[in-house]
Amino acid sequence: MDKKRVFIAGHRGMVGSAIVRQLENRNDIELIIRDRTELDLMSQSAVQKFFATEKIDEIYLAAAKVGGFRPIIIIRQSSSTKT
Repeated sequence: MDKKRVFIAGHRGMVGSAIVRQLENRNDIELIIRDRTELDLMSQSAVQKFFATEKIDEIYLAAAKVGGFRPIIIIRQSSSTKT
């Protein structure tokens, strides 16, 4: 039986790493992971080439920009220090 090839984008983040932990011990899945130095998800040509050569069966997209709460914290702090 062929293993299902599963690509996890964002495998080092909180959500992505949880997905990896759930899938890594399954015998029917071959995990395919690439960090940003190996695959630039912002490059359409790199992504097309990756999917053409890797023959991925399933994708989990957990990649995200980190740090979205900092502006909210700064606004709250500056609002509470008004004189």
